[in-house]
Amino acid sequence: MWSRVKVWSAIAVDIVCVLIFAIVGRGSHREVNDLVGVLSTAWPFLAGSLTGYVVARAWRHPASLRSGAVIWLCTVAVGMLLRLASGRGAAPPFILVAAIALG
Repeated sequence: MWSRVKVWSAIAVDIVCVLIFAIVGRGSHREVNDLVGVLSTAWPFLAGSLTGYVVARAWRHPASLRSGAVIWLCTVAVGMLLRLASGRGAAPPFILVAAIALG
């Protein structure tokens, strides 16, 4: 069954999960959850996730544990680097929460 998972389905699920992470995070900080706000929070992690798909070459085995681990690590690492590069914070507690939530 897992061998039939299509990469586009896996990407769609990851996008939804990152958007939920952004919505919940913004809500917990009492920030407005409008489209622009959610996308401004989510874009670094979405870019990180897509980077992970390329690094892992996940189109070969999108449901494998290896692909998932690489995508997860890239989502967090690249997402944090992009947040820092764009002038947003990446405090250690946030990194930990993001790593757990995005995992």
